[in-house]
Amino acid sequence: MASLLTPLITSAGLIGGFKTARDTGNRQLGGAVLAAAGAAAFALWKRDAGTGTAVALTSTYVAAFGLSHPLAKKLGAWPSVYTVTAATALASLVFGRRK
Repeated sequence: MASLLTPLITSAGLIGGFKTARDTGNRQLGGAVLAAAGAAAFALWKRDAGTGTAVALTSTYVAAFGLSHPLAKKLGAWPSVYTVTAATALASLVFGRRK
């Protein structure tokens, strides 16, 4: 069950951050949701998989956020968010497990 926690957290951060920013019109608030989820996921990845893996997975999470923007021009906003969320969750499942 613990291995499902970080994919859920990162999914909540990416989807919730976008929805928060979109619904409130406040991009900083959406960024705060994204950052809080990223920090929580980092702490769990560090505990479970070590610092190096936590840094790599956090970089993946941040890159997914960044890549969602140009991808949105091709797929649309929500499909882009869902795509990068799925990729991040998969990376977390594969690499973020306990050693």
